Amino acid sequence: MELKKSPYDAKIWTKSYDKHVNHNLPYPTEGLGVLFDRAMKKYPDRIACYFMEREMTFQELNDYVHSFATFLQKNGLNKGDRVAINLANCQQYLVAHFATLLAGGVASGCSPLMSATEIAYQINDSGAKFFVTLDAYYEKVLTKVLDKVPNLETIITTNISDYMGLSSIKVALGKMIGKIPKGKVIPHPGKNVLDFKEVIKTERNVQNVEIDIEKDLALLQYTGGTTGLPKGTELTHKNIISNITQISTWIDRTQAEQEVSVNLSAFPLFHLAGLAMSMTTLYLSASQILIANPRDSKHIIKEMIAKKPVMMVNVPTLYLAIKNNEMVKNIPNEVLNEVEVYISGAAPFPAEAINDFESTLAAKNKVMEVYGMTETSPILTMNPYYGKKKIGTVGIPVPDTEIRLVDVETGEQVELGKPGEIICKGPQVTRGYYNKPEANSKTIDIDGFLHTGDVGVMDEDGYITIVDRTKDMLIVSGYKVYSVHVEDILTKHPNIEMVAIIGLKDPDRPGSETVKAVVQLKEGIEPTDKIRSELKNYAAEHLSKYENPRLWEFRETLPLTTVGKVLKRALREETKESN
Repeated sequence: MELKKSPYDAKIWTKSYDKHVNHNLPYPTEGLGVLFDRAMKKYPDRIACYFMEREMTFQELNDYVHSFATFLQKNGLNKGDRVAINLANCQQYLVAHFATLLAGGVASGCSPLMSATEIAYQINDSGAKFFVTLDAYYEKVLTKVLDKVPNLETIITTNISDYMGLSSIKVALGKMIGKIPKGKVIPHPGKNVLDFKEVIKTERNVQNVEIDIEKDLALLQYTGGTTGLPKGTELTHKNIISNITQISTWIDRTQAEQEVSVNLSAFPLFHLAGLAMSMTTLYLSASQILIANPRDSKHIIKEMIAKKPVMMVNVPTLYLAIKNNEMVKNIPNEVLNEVEVYISGAAPFPAEAINDFESTLAAKNKVMEVYGMTETSPILTMNPYYGKKKIGTVGIPVPDTEIRLVDVETGEQVELGKPGEIICKGPQVTRGYYNKPEANSKTIDIDGFLHTGDVGVMDEDGYITIVDRTKDMLIVSGYKVYSVHVEDILTKHPNIEMVAIIGLKDPDRPGSETVKAVVQLKEGIEPTDKIRSELKNYAAEHLSKYENPRLWEFRETLPLTTVGKVLKRALREETKESN
């Protein structure tokens, strides 16, 4: 007798796929450099990217990419060598990234907010030979550690205004008042320090590099390091092209499509969510709007009105910033109608907040929550593009992706509707961390499944709801408290803008924790005694007794990462220091 498959082995989620999505996909077999080069040549006169007042065609972008790639090869880049890119979102980032892939190198994104110690660690850990950075970062940060990064040979500096298309007067004024960061670039002994504008004057003559897409790395992408030093995630050419294919199939886009499509994302390109959006956009020969300052919602709204994007990809906090900006009333209906989807990821988007956003921007059924991580290139699950988007869920696994939910303690598969850690396998999943065998053995099990550290629940249609990170799950008197669930309940209160739930050790009950709520109220609401009492009564009414916060703290703002995630680790540390 044939044994009945588990819901995970049977991939029950495929019944929820849109009609155009096949369960198994064909994938390109060429390296990313060749694929991106072909995409740029497909429509040479089409706008590849918009940045401030500058438009760059695919022809221009590809010319710069070829010059930069030639420079890298002529200056010692061999196949597999690392190029660290330390830039805000700008055309220079695209040039450096795609040139690295074309030249046969491995790109490694670095946040321009890193300290000198952090950047030295990443340069040394990755073994980067080339470093592309802003002149301001070079002067204020990098020069402090240049003698501590012996493997670094060549540094290429640029100013973010170099390709903004602004007049010299506007640039000078911007630098004078501090809106445009600037820095003095002084040569350093033993290092080759060059200007980006000079590098792209290199005569184009890229040498072909044979790429084994299964083995050769495309990216060495560092994780956030919330539990120790950041780890370099190894992502092969196959990992990236598989995920790009999965995403472009899901959103019903193909390279053969002639219609011009414009996408907007404020995710940093050094973050894989932003980079994946950018690479998918270019692979489809579509146009992208580059946003250097993701906190400037006014500028984003102006770009929406001017460029009429079809797709937007952002973190929930940015969507809320757009919703709350007074300029949102100026967005014409024709612009709002043009947007097909608002993709949201990297952090939970409470159901009530989604409803408010969709109502304000006439975006019914347009918010698409997705889920993934650096280790999965990054997408694992998406809500259907056309079909039912279940608010509060991160959707269903994309094609060729195996997902199981297992008990955090025993590792046994859990039933549908029960919380369990999400583990996954697929062509987009990393082979591991660079030079971190111990971390690999903890993260990837004997069956090849990557353990995400996220706790989720799958329903009968295959949709997954994230209920917590394993490290954020609280234990209260033996009960498991899922912080995301508590946060979702509390943000339904009309006076709460954002809330973070953290657990503190309970001195009276060893092995148990106390639930603490750190609250950011909506603009104009003060934490008066009346408001505090109202919120506590609301929590008591809507949460189980063990879930109910015993401690409350009110702040004007919550600490956020560069992509808008709440820094719970910082909140925990601050609480420890204050005790």
